[in-house]
Amino acid sequence: MKLIRPLVERLHPYVPGEQPKIPGLIKLNTNENPYPPAPKVLQAVRAAVDGRLRLYPNPAADTLRAALAKYHRCKPENLIIGNGSDELLPLAIKAFCEPVPEQPPLPHGRKISAYTVQYFHPSYSLYPVLADIHGAVSNPVSLKADFSLPSLKQLQSDGEYDFNAAVTFITTPNAPSGRGYSTNELNRLCKATQGIVVLDEAYVDFAEENAAALALRHKNVIVSRTFSKAFSLCFQRVGYFLGPAALISALHKIRDSYNVNGLGQVAAVETLKNLPYYRANIAEIIATRGWLANHLTRLGFQVLPTQTNFILAKPPGKPAESWLGALRERKILVRWFKQPEVKDYLRITIGTQNEAQALVKACKMVLKAG
Repeated sequence: MKLIRPLVERLHPYVPGEQPKIPGLIKLNTNENPYPPAPKVLQAVRAAVDGRLRLYPNPAADTLRAALAKYHRCKPENLIIGNGSDELLPLAIKAFCEPVPEQPPLPHGRKISAYTVQYFHPSYSLYPVLADIHGAVSNPVSLKADFSLPSLKQLQSDGEYDFNAAVTFITTPNAPSGRGYSTNELNRLCKATQGIVVLDEAYVDFAEENAAALALRHKNVIVSRTFSKAFSLCFQRVGYFLGPAALISALHKIRDSYNVNGLGQVAAVETLKNLPYYRANIAEIIATRGWLANHLTRLGFQVLPTQTNFILAKPPGKPAESWLGALRERKILVRWFKQPEVKDYLRITIGTQNEAQALVKACKMVLKAG
């Protein structure tokens, strides 16, 4: 008797960025914010470390939902809070996509769309893992060579995109490329797609546009946000979905009870009271991003346009994987992906100005060493 499901035995799990234990290493590989939470956020979390720790947190994060409803000018019914947005992404698949029947044959044609999880690639590599865990059909759709979205006309003509897929994920701005997508092109795609569209806006606070309005305009669109990137709360794991009340209600039915820890709720609520602090940090990150892109370009790197807190850059000379090791030897940790579309690039988190200068210095040392 087999104790592990064959589906699970076949799975290749998502591999997160390395969390190093090496003293003095400059960590530019996981897109964390280099600046701490606002002082009042830290004070609020410390003040909440009291007798409340023995109690369950608010099960639906009602105070945080009310604060976010004010922020987005919507109703609390349009919001669900998650243990990071990574908890909510699989919930969307569970709620809106049928798993493939265990007994063949699988239906053909449009009927297969009910079992389909669709995503553009390259993008967040968690999506195919979530589809496999659910037992869904994966439908990766190629981005253009410059990582921009194909036009609606192209998608309609080449047949790769399933306009009836149960769930379609669009990372906007894109990861790992950093390219931003306009609200107009996203709106056209959302209108043409019949299934659920999840606009994953993890990095949107560093971008020129956001698509939050689309989640309140279309009956099939959800926007995913996180407090991790722009708001320095990776450690607390708080994310949320914004969308039509009917879809959000369905997600509430299947989320875990007490799914968001109390300290995370306290931190997120206080974060929304201190937005000027974070806007200043975001402006600093964007300025450092421009500085770093310019200096790497002077060194021969091909730096792609970005609207995130990271850049994707093709290094000169030796392969990107070799640069990964060479920079690590010089106490700089960046990210490299082996997928064919991005294997020639390094993804580099935007740290502080001092960290950016240290990276440029290390790159000069690598070039000098040949």
